[in-house]
Amino acid sequence: MARETAFTMDTSSIKFGAGVTREVGQDMLRLDSKRVMVVTDPRLSSSPAVETAMSALRDAGIDAVLYDKSRVEPTDQSFRDAIDFAVEGRFDGFVAIGGGSAIDTAKAANLYSTYPADFLEYVNPPIGSGTPVPGPLKPLIAIPTTAGTGSETTGTAIFDLVEMHAKTGIAHRALRPSLGIIDPDNTRTMPQMVAACSALDVLSHAVESLTAISFDQREAPQSPAYRPAYQGSNPISDIWAAKAIEMMAANIEEAVFNPENDDARSAMLLAAAYAGIGFGNAGVHLPHGMSYPVSGMVRDYVPEGYPPDKPIIPHGMSVILNAPAVFRFTAIASPERHKWASSLLGYPLDTDDPEEIGEGLAQATIDIMKRVQMPNGLKAVGFTEADVDELVQGTLPQERVTKLSPRPAGEDDLRNLFLDAMTYW
Repeated sequence: MARETAFTMDTSSIKFGAGVTREVGQDMLRLDSKRVMVVTDPRLSSSPAVETAMSALRDAGIDAVLYDKSRVEPTDQSFRDAIDFAVEGRFDGFVAIGGGSAIDTAKAANLYSTYPADFLEYVNPPIGSGTPVPGPLKPLIAIPTTAGTGSETTGTAIFDLVEMHAKTGIAHRALRPSLGIIDPDNTRTMPQMVAACSALDVLSHAVESLTAISFDQREAPQSPAYRPAYQGSNPISDIWAAKAIEMMAANIEEAVFNPENDDARSAMLLAAAYAGIGFGNAGVHLPHGMSYPVSGMVRDYVPEGYPPDKPIIPHGMSVILNAPAVFRFTAIASPERHKWASSLLGYPLDTDDPEEIGEGLAQATIDIMKRVQMPNGLKAVGFTEADVDELVQGTLPQERVTKLSPRPAGEDDLRNLFLDAMTYW
C-alpha cells in the first residue's frame, strides 16, 4: 500500500469581535451576493443575532429571505426541506445563524442547490457514494451562536439518516463557509447545558485531532481530488488542537456557569474555532464515530435547555460519553500524544506506562464531565447492555472517522468500548 506523503491546510476566513454580526451585510456585498437565504432554527428566528443580521443585510440592499426551519440535530428530511427551499429561491448566497445544526443545514442547501444530485451522491461512503463536489459553491457566511462545533471553519455537514438510526454526513473542502463571523454577543443567552455540551465537543474535537493516526500512515488517495478533508494528525493541525485544549480547559466552567463573563465566553468561541481548524484538517476518530448511533438511537432523553418537544442526545454529549472509554483503549497506540493531551487539559501525568496514561486521560475527561454536570455514561441517557450490538452496527459504517483511530477497532473492540462507556463513576 502506498502511503500518503502530503497534507493540506484549509479553513474559512474568520472575523472575531463583539458586535461584528452588524457587518454581515457589507461582507455579503464583498462576496457579490444579492439574494441570500438566511438559515436558522425556530427558537432563534426572533433572537438578537438573527434580527441584527437581517437588518444588516437589508441595510446593505441585499434581498435576505429567512428560513427558520432548520432542525437541531438535522435529519436527512430536514436537509431535503432546506435544499428544496434553496432550489426554489434561486439564491446566490447563504447566511447561517445558529449552532452546528443550522450551519450544516446551510452547507447542504448550498451544495445541492448548486450541484443537484441524488441525495446520497455526496454522502460519505459506505452509506453514500462520496462523490467529490464538482466545483466551488456559492458564498456562505456562518455566524455561530454556540461555542463548540467549529462548523464555521469546517467542510463537513452532519445529519441523522433516520432509516439507519445513525448519523452520517458530507465532507469536502468546498463546503467550508467563505467567512465565519465569531461574535461573543451571540452566545450570551446560551442555556447552561447547551454551553456544557458545546464546550465538551471542543474538548473531544481537539483531543481526537491530536491523537488521530498521522497523515503519513494513511493510504495515498487515487488522485489529489480524493484526498479527504480529514487527513490525520499533522504538524499544523497539532498547533490549533493543542491551543484549543488549553483554552477550553481554562475557561469551560466560567463559560458554562457564568455567562456574564465575557472573557470566558469569548475564549470558548475562539477555542471552538481553533479546534475546528485542527480537526477540520486532521479529523476525529472513535468518540465521534461511536456518537452517531448514540444520537440516532435516542429514546426519551431530553436534557435541560433543549427543545422539550422531541428526545435528543446533543452532539457534544453523545461524543463525550464515549471519550473516556476510547482514550483508555487508544493510548497504547500513541502514549506520548495522549500524555500530551492530558497535560494540556491541566492533568499532567508522571508515567510513561501506556495503560496508566490512557487511564489518566480518561480520568481527566471524567473529572471535567463531572464539573459541568454531564450524565454519568450511556446508562444515564437511557441505554443498557442490550443496546450494545445495535450501537456497534451503527458505528461500523462511520469509516470516514473510525479509520483515523490510532488503534484499529473491530466489532469486539467496539462492543467492549460501549460497555465501558455505560457508567464512569
